Amino acid sequence: MNAVNDDGKRKALDAALGQIEKQFGQGSIMKLGSREIAHDIPMIPTGAITLDIALGIGGIPKARVTEIYGPESSGKTTLALSVVANAQRAGGTAAYIDAEHAVDPAYAHRIGVNTDDLLISQPDCGEDALNIAETLVRSNAVDVVVIDSVAALVPKAEIEGEIGDSFVGLQARMMSQAMRKLTGAIGRSRCACIFINQIREKIGVMFGNPETTTGGRALKFYASVRLDIRRIAAINDAQGAHIGGHVRVKVVKNKVAPPFREAEFDIMYDEGISTEGAILDAAVNMNIVQKKGAWFSMDETRLGQGRDSVKELLKNDPAMCEKISNAIKEKLGWTALATPVPPAAAPAEPAAEQPAPSGRRSRKEE
Repeated sequence: MNAVNDDGKRKALDAALGQIEKQFGQGSIMKLGSREIAHDIPMIPTGAITLDIALGIGGIPKARVTEIYGPESSGKTTLALSVVANAQRAGGTAAYIDAEHAVDPAYAHRIGVNTDDLLISQPDCGEDALNIAETLVRSNAVDVVVIDSVAALVPKAEIEGEIGDSFVGLQARMMSQAMRKLTGAIGRSRCACIFINQIREKIGVMFGNPETTTGGRALKFYASVRLDIRRIAAINDAQGAHIGGHVRVKVVKNKVAPPFREAEFDIMYDEGISTEGAILDAAVNMNIVQKKGAWFSMDETRLGQGRDSVKELLKNDPAMCEKISNAIKEKLGWTALATPVPPAAAPAEPAAEQPAPSGRRSRKEE
């Protein structure tokens, strides 16, 4: 009797699935374990391996929304530009929506961004910025879109009004509508969407944290990852001049790995995130590099005395730096993640008139 009922249920389910696919299209419903659904979350490295470890998957997740917020001059834009640079190194395309009209091309170039290929937009109002972001995401040809920042996404009605006019909740409603439209497109496009946000303080809060982010609550809900970045110390040279800052990032929300982890790394004014410093710190924490007093050593080989000198050594010796980085990834089980994820699929191009000769790979195949 049970077998008959099970057979009837299976036929009814198959009929329902067939009706859904007929009405809404092929792939509108499928089993979670099917090959069409990616089980490994693609990511883009941040440039700081300590933060990649804290994120749990090796970087910023693609096909998800990420929010980076913190005080002024804490490194929000630098972190976003570092992700852009890594996406470009992997062969991807990046877009930067500069709502603050404050991006510095020279600084972006020093960080490693290919400014010649970076798509940049400086829209006049928040609606234009979010519409541009949606169009880029739906193109399926962009790997990362950065919106800098949510606080600068001014609604058109506020721009057309007078200074002093009250527009209660206007930006929050705009963000809520935009996130409802963007989230599905982002999930289908394998595009990493990064929102940079500023912090404000609530008035009249006597207990608890008075800090909050701008743009309402919608972004908090739709974001899969939220990063709180703070500068905790200054880095000075031998003459006492400021050359960088030491920052701490807390993963306050994470839907792809355990949350509430923290990471620390250096941001140098002339190079951005110190990749070598982050690798050294991660190696020491994982006992891959041993620290005794001021001396650092690996496999009975002394690397140097003092953290700054070892950072300089790793910068001048890429082979040693890569060896330590690979040891970290192997210990974490990230060997498969050592190769960057491929870029998002671009629209199909017309076939070439003459195919590549047999036995040789074409440039596109390479």
